This record gives sequence, structure tokens and C-alpha cells, in this order.
Amino acid sequence: MMQWLNLLAGTCIVAPDATGRRPAQAAELIVRSSMGAISGLNELGPAFTRLTGHKLIVIQESRTELEQRLTSDAPADLIVQTTSVMDGVIGRGKVVKGSSVIFARAAVGLSVKSGAPWPDIGTPEAFKRTLLAAGSIVYSLGGSGLVAARAIEKLGIAGQMKSRTVHSDGGPAAGYVARGEAEMAIQQLNVSKPVAGTDYVGNLPGDLHEYVVFAVAIMAVSKEQEAARAFIRFVASPEATPLLKKGMMEPASR
Repeated sequence: MMQWLNLLAGTCIVAPDATGRRPAQAAELIVRSSMGAISGLNELGPAFTRLTGHKLIVIQESRTELEQRLTSDAPADLIVQTTSVMDGVIGRGKVVKGSSVIFARAAVGLSVKSGAPWPDIGTPEAFKRTLLAAGSIVYSLGGSGLVAARAIEKLGIAGQMKSRTVHSDGGPAAGYVARGEAEMAIQQLNVSKPVAGTDYVGNLPGDLHEYVVFAVAIMAVSKEQEAARAFIRFVASPEATPLLKKGMMEPASR
């Protein structure tokens, strides 16, 4: 804890008064995030509020919604996206220069409908056989979808899988499996595992597996940049590790 308090040097920690109310200095930080980081933010946010008094308002946005908000310079203080998306946001000058920090990552794996036999995905060759035997698979067009597409390409079966592939939009890929709209889903562990009616079989095997990596940055339009910097210091600190793990994510390798 002392290590975290040292990280906040220069930032006012706002404690509650005798009535439990926070003083007026406490900020409300609007965080625009992709679905893939929500589970981690849901754990980090309350802990950050308890430490500083600053409250997070986390808004999950699709790619289309994010583009609309960026184009209109809608109010926001922080943005959390995959590193590839963040690079584009940085290039457009939408975040404070030098504020982007890589802080978390999530594993990617396969889900099936609850009650269905678990397929063998223990090796790349077994995973290949499982995919070829599937009637349909679903993955997103986001970070985990790129991992899935690269894995299928490495296995040399992209052509064979094309007609059997559905792309999810606006919700977990495993939701398609739960509703019977696809046989198997490939997506992040933290997004897939909570979906009722499905089982997370495991991570992609061997060198087919890649983590989806997330960065956080301060929006250029933010009016609460000091509080936003405090949040970034917090999520990059050792104190964030157990919170990320509770959200089925983990700290990014630094």
C-alpha cells in the first residue's frame, strides 16, 4: 500500500469526511473502453475510488460508437483499447501526448455450449482437427478475432473455415454459442467465461496463442487530467495485479 501511496505523490488523495461524503475535489472520470477490458475495469474502479475518492464512469463502446465519439470530441477523460486501436487513436492526436501506458492483457481460447463434449485442443494439430470438424465457429473482428484469424491462417485452413465462420458484433462471441447460432467460439477468457450456457474449454494451444494487450491513455478533451494520471499510475502499480486477476486478466509484461 505504501508503494501505491508513493506513486500518488503530487496528487491529492481525497478521503471521506465524518459523514462518509467525499469533498468537492473528488472527480468523476469518464472512461471509454472496449468490451475486452471491462472485467478488469470493474475490479480496478471501485478500489481506485476507495483510495482516492475519484469515481470512474466506465462506458463500453463498439468500434462504431468509439469512432463517433472520437470524431465529435465527446467528453471523456480516459480511453482503454487494444494496443493496435490505441496506436490509431494516438496518431489522430486524440490523447494527451505520452500518456498511453500498456497495463493489462487477456488470454484467448475456445468455448462450447454447456453439456457438449469438450473437444481436444491440447495441441495445434488437435485444435486443427477440432476446427475442421466444427459445423460453425464465431469470433469477433476485434483483438481476439485477430488472434483467432492468425491461428487459423497458421494452421493452413483459412479457406476451409471461411464458409463456416460467423463474426460477432456488439456482444460476446460465446453468446452466439449459447443461443445455438454457432457451435464454437474463440474469444478472450474474461469475455467468454462469464457467458451462461457455455463452457470455456481452454486457451489456444502452443504458438497459436497470443494475448490481447490493452493500453490506457488520457483523452485530450479531459478536464480532469490530474485525476486521470492518478488512475493510470494505479492500474500500472503492483496493487492492480490481484484486481486484474479477479477480473480474469493479468498485468501486461513490462
